[in-house]
Amino acid sequence: MVFWEGYVSDDVMGTFAPIVVYWLYAGFYQLLPRLDRYRLHTEKEEEQKNLVRLSTVVKGVLLQQLVQATVAQVLFLVTAHASLLGVPVQPSIPVQILQVFIAMLVMDTWQYFVHRYMHHNKFLYRHIHSQHHRLVVPYAVGALYNHPLEGLLLDTFGGAMSFLITGMTPRTAVFFFCFAVIKTIDDHCGLWLPGNIFHMFFQNNTAYHDIHHQLQGSKYNYSQPFFSVWDRMLGTYMPYSLVTRLQGGLEARPLKDLRV
Repeated sequence: MVFWEGYVSDDVMGTFAPIVVYWLYAGFYQLLPRLDRYRLHTEKEEEQKNLVRLSTVVKGVLLQQLVQATVAQVLFLVTAHASLLGVPVQPSIPVQILQVFIAMLVMDTWQYFVHRYMHHNKFLYRHIHSQHHRLVVPYAVGALYNHPLEGLLLDTFGGAMSFLITGMTPRTAVFFFCFAVIKTIDDHCGLWLPGNIFHMFFQNNTAYHDIHHQLQGSKYNYSQPFFSVWDRMLGTYMPYSLVTRLQGGLEARPLKDLRV
């Protein structure tokens, strides 16, 4: 039993809930006060280093979400399976938890290798992936700011593969996709807030991904959005330390001599 049952279908929720969650959670970060003591970059750095305006970022994210919604509707349509009552058969809670965990691994694997290839292929980086790195100083609303082709290959296909390989139902997919969206936004929020649950349970977090957006870390810390296992296994992990800046706030500083 879920709160939307009887109002909208699981397919509709699986398509549009992640979009709504994106703007609610990213909007929450956008509306926070300055919180300078917890910022990984100063506002001056954000203004000087970022190469794209907020209005352009918003338009880019909306375009990607339009593509995602279209693919999601097609995906749910072609994979529809129902019981004799016409309602999708929902597995037990332990099975759903296992499906979500496997989906996290599948998404991480897909995104690591596609993401890494986009950095090492000069054509793909110059013409496609560099759009995301125009945000040298990441912020929450820009989490899904990508070239449309990258959004399709990296995020949309990654989500589709996670859904198909695990065999999860649209109802389970609602929770998984919303969780993935929240985690991705948090990784780009640029804030190291005390008590952030993602910083407690995930080594792949805001500071970890901030290293990747820095020039010296651009070919490290490819893993996203959940675990750091592929970086550690394949030698692309860049350790870092969080240091307090003299002018206030924090800095994720790469430790070049400690790469493992």
